[in-house]
Amino acid sequence: MINLTSRAAQQVRAMQAGQGGKRLRVLVENGGCSGFQYGMTFDDAKPGDAEFESEGVLIVVDGASLERLDGATIDFDDGLHGKGFEVRNPRAQSTCGCGKSFN
Repeated sequence: MINLTSRAAQQVRAMQAGQGGKRLRVLVENGGCSGFQYGMTFDDAKPGDAEFESEGVLIVVDGASLERLDGATIDFDDGLHGKGFEVRNPRAQSTCGCGKSFN
């Protein structure tokens, strides 16, 4: 399962307006400075996706990404030095300085 903080959910809902009911897709891709990087987009559910709801936001994740993201929490920081969306992933062994990639 993937959880959103209330700040992240509020930002997702604001961005989701006009997306035609698409869900938040959270994914892991090869790349970044640490081997894998996080990605988010709006998409329809596909066969084999896991589906969750957190803070009223519908989330879809493919099986391979879920193996690396299960138990993660997504936050949003828009403060003076805010990073935007930040994934707190208990499965990550290490992360890079920007917080966007991990291994």
